Amino acid sequence: MFNEEKPIFLQLAEQLEEGILSGAYPEEGQVPSITEYAANYKINPATALKGINLLVDRNLLYKKRGVGMFVAAGAQEKLLGERRERFYHDYIEKLVREARHLGLSAAQLSEMLERGIENVD
Repeated sequence: MFNEEKPIFLQLAEQLEEGILSGAYPEEGQVPSITEYAANYKINPATALKGINLLVDRNLLYKKRGVGMFVAAGAQEKLLGERRERFYHDYIEKLVREARHLGLSAAQLSEMLERGIENVD
């Protein structure tokens, strides 16, 4: 389930993010409890709490006292916005720099992007 490349709490937070983005955890819907995560994944409850708190700190999850953790309203759109911004910084900026280095015009780059959209699975 978890790999050794990054801390388990980060992987748990990323799994929750994916669940929110996919709709598996809808806005205002409840997510599994810290105890459930700890038991299901055989991890320390403190590790589960640390991963969940990352999303609480970003206002993606909130706690209802005595009931559990829930997905905040607007969480999906917020995550999409964050991912789009990260996509821009991780891919588009590098793509544009390389295109300039190769002497490609905006029209040529656009044509290449269109070709990629049509041909890549």
